[in-house]
Amino acid sequence: MSIIWLIIILFVLIFLEVPVLIAMPLSSFLYIMLDGSIPFYLVAGRIASGLESFVLLAIPLFILAGNLLNTAGIAGRIFGFAQKTVGHIDGGLGHVNVVSSIIFAGMSGVAQADAAGLGAIEIREMKKVGFTAEFSAAITAASSIIGPIIPPSCMMIVYAVLADVSVPELFLAGIIPGLVMAFFLMFTIWVLAKTKLIVAPKEPKVPFKEVLISFKGAFFSLMAPIILLAGLFLGFATPTELGAIVCVYAIILGICYRELTFKRFMRAVYNTVITCGILTSIMAMAVPFSGILAIKQVPAMLAEALMIFGDQTWIVLIIMNVILLVLGCIMESTAILLVSVPVLVPLMGTLGVSPVHLGIIMVINLLLGTITPPFGVLLFVMMDVAKVKLKPLLKALLPFYIPLIIFLILITYVPQISMGLPNYLFR
Repeated sequence: MSIIWLIIILFVLIFLEVPVLIAMPLSSFLYIMLDGSIPFYLVAGRIASGLESFVLLAIPLFILAGNLLNTAGIAGRIFGFAQKTVGHIDGGLGHVNVVSSIIFAGMSGVAQADAAGLGAIEIREMKKVGFTAEFSAAITAASSIIGPIIPPSCMMIVYAVLADVSVPELFLAGIIPGLVMAFFLMFTIWVLAKTKLIVAPKEPKVPFKEVLISFKGAFFSLMAPIILLAGLFLGFATPTELGAIVCVYAIILGICYRELTFKRFMRAVYNTVITCGILTSIMAMAVPFSGILAIKQVPAMLAEALMIFGDQTWIVLIIMNVILLVLGCIMESTAILLVSVPVLVPLMGTLGVSPVHLGIIMVINLLLGTITPPFGVLLFVMMDVAKVKLKPLLKALLPFYIPLIIFLILITYVPQISMGLPNYLFR
């Protein structure tokens, strides 16, 4: 039976609004029943083994760290420091929003944590000085996807396990692309403000002394990403151990700031359990699907089909980006990784594309999907946080899609942007 039927069944179930958590194992089960050549126990037996990875322990730790940092008064201090630093540039708090996301990206590995936690503060302050709710939500959604690009990143950890690549190497590969994305977003905000296409009040430029006072107040908050990056660069701890260190640091900081009460701590733990439960369930339920792809030798078949392009790697990369962007609009990111990584890593390997570089391309593609309709998860988070409707939110987001697509093309075809740091430190 053709493997195409597996894909068709999956998409029919998704079209019928069956949750991905159910659609993936159900499509696998139906295909096995119809095909008759694959023993069910062979695929089902992989579910538990698919989650047997020490590296995956880093995911709940980084999610917990992000939730603790959100409730420990750290997000507000980060925003205040960024406001004093870049608030006077044309675009005002739009730039502060992006800079805050860069800093917070070094603490939390989940875009939703950035959007819902830090984003609530950013949107409130932007609306207070005169920004529209729609634009405030739009730039918050766009800047939130910086989070899983700059380490730590739960999405990168999942990819690293599936592709069997080094987590520290992948983390380092995301630093420069994350900063480049931030530059693209800030340049877009500056152009929109200069051309009066948005209402963007500037903050008054503050004396350098006030910047120093703000830095002093946020110093220990800013140390969290520095601890993480130092651990990655110096190699004194694994990503899992670094996740635990950041959690402990966040708890100590919250107690010192007198903002982390027992109730808030338990809320952070509760939110972490919910997020991890959803994430690991999707990972487990996607194992049968990826197992069928492996048994049916889909990677080899796809590689053979794409050989019609010869050594035209750039064409294959275009096709891959288009497919991932479309999938990112209609499916959950983790599910896409679980299905596509076993296919794309060996295929791109035959074309000479580094699995680390490929990981960055895939993560960026899937993050763009989180702010793209119809199922972009960050769009719904922003609608709830900013109390805006989807149509005006998308209208405000339109100016950011162009620079983000240009950024994706740049990262895809200039691998040195991603591979510069890893090659320097690990080669």
